[in-house]
Amino acid sequence: AGAGDQAALGAAAALPFARAIPAWGNAGRARRLIVFYFPDGVAGRSQSGESGFWTCRNEGADVRLSEICEPLGELRRQVLFLNGLTMGSTDEGSHPGGAKKLLTARDGGAGESVDQFLARTVGRDLPFRHVLLGAMANQNNATGDKHISYSSAQVTLAPEDDPVRAFSRLFSMGTVSTPVGMTVDAGTPTAPVVDDTARVLDTALADLNDLRGALGNTERVKLDTHLEALREVSNRVARLSPGGMTASDAGVAMPPAMTSCGMPRLAFEGVSGMGLYQPENFPAVLRAQMDVMVQAMACGLTKVGVIQSSQHTSELIMSRFRGSEMHDPGFDMRSHQASHYGARQERTNRLFTDFLKQRRWWVSQFAYLLEQLRQRPEGDGSMLDHSLVLMCSEVSDGNTHSHADMPFLLAGRGGGCISPGRVSDHPGVRHGQLLAAVARAMGADVNGWGDAGDGVLPILT
Repeated sequence: AGAGDQAALGAAAALPFARAIPAWGNAGRARRLIVFYFPDGVAGRSQSGESGFWTCRNEGADVRLSEICEPLGELRRQVLFLNGLTMGSTDEGSHPGGAKKLLTARDGGAGESVDQFLARTVGRDLPFRHVLLGAMANQNNATGDKHISYSSAQVTLAPEDDPVRAFSRLFSMGTVSTPVGMTVDAGTPTAPVVDDTARVLDTALADLNDLRGALGNTERVKLDTHLEALREVSNRVARLSPGGMTASDAGVAMPPAMTSCGMPRLAFEGVSGMGLYQPENFPAVLRAQMDVMVQAMACGLTKVGVIQSSQHTSELIMSRFRGSEMHDPGFDMRSHQASHYGARQERTNRLFTDFLKQRRWWVSQFAYLLEQLRQRPEGDGSMLDHSLVLMCSEVSDGNTHSHADMPFLLAGRGGGCISPGRVSDHPGVRHGQLLAAVARAMGADVNGWGDAGDGVLPILT
């Protein structure tokens, strides 16, 4: 890594704490947005009319969690549960049609997605305007409507599926003004490897120690916490490389050749050739991508990010996730397979019970992401207090493929413009109004989003 890269990383590491740098945005405005996508919907309203496994309800001043949302636990107080939103009737019953409308709110993906809009407006001055990460999002050479982020009408961007590549690019090339989306083509020449990034961190420490001496006790503690987290993410990502991943990283079994060896010298392709698309490794890869996203935002490298977990009509074999409640080494159960559980939501049906377990697992991953944000101090609270995190899928019920009563969760307080810990019902309202509210919370001057025209969901305080 060159001197410019070292200086950039040092500045990135210090950014949240340097007094000379003004606070991001205004009071009552979200500092960042993370979109967390999962495939194939939930157990919503079935063909027979049941709807008791996803929808949460207000219970006095608290929220009664549904069976699928139970993994949120105490984090429910950080979540706004949105019921009743619809993506419209066009392409109703279609996975691809839902994916096209999800972030564009336009039929057929006929426009820019809200994340890309925010990247080129409120996020335009940051080193990375947009960070687009995936976990098996590009499996089987996926293109087009398998991806959810649209740079323009019918033009999608492919996520970066390799956390080693993502980490190396973010933290070793921080001086580069990167176009919307940070994906790296397979043929791109190799960039600085992760152990070089570790040496950059060591070099940056001298400058950060000078900064530390100028800080008060409270800010000094925040800086120490931040640096410790940065090193931890660096070490965890290193273990995802050939020769580095261990079963303890996410309760998954790895090939025998992949053993722990501290901070190895890494090839830039990371785990690409060593199990990046093996389903049993998916939990470790997804968790690493969430860690990388949170760290990039903590360092001020970006304020707009998308994590795409798999792809619609997902062939992800979730029964191979060791340590999860759906783990079954003797039976391969795929996400899309389980979503077609039939007309009724019956516990005697293996497909349905596995689908419930899978959906709970996705919520547990969302909870992990929220917890990482909540653990990091920022301003007068935590990163989660100043963030918005949107959980979403391309259909509502996985079996009917409906685009009505979509499963949207919005977490964080957005710097004070969102009041979470409650259920907000909006029957029949177009989901473009939710996207407009998110954009407004981020400081964008919009009065609506997508085909529904004007309208901002009344969730902002």
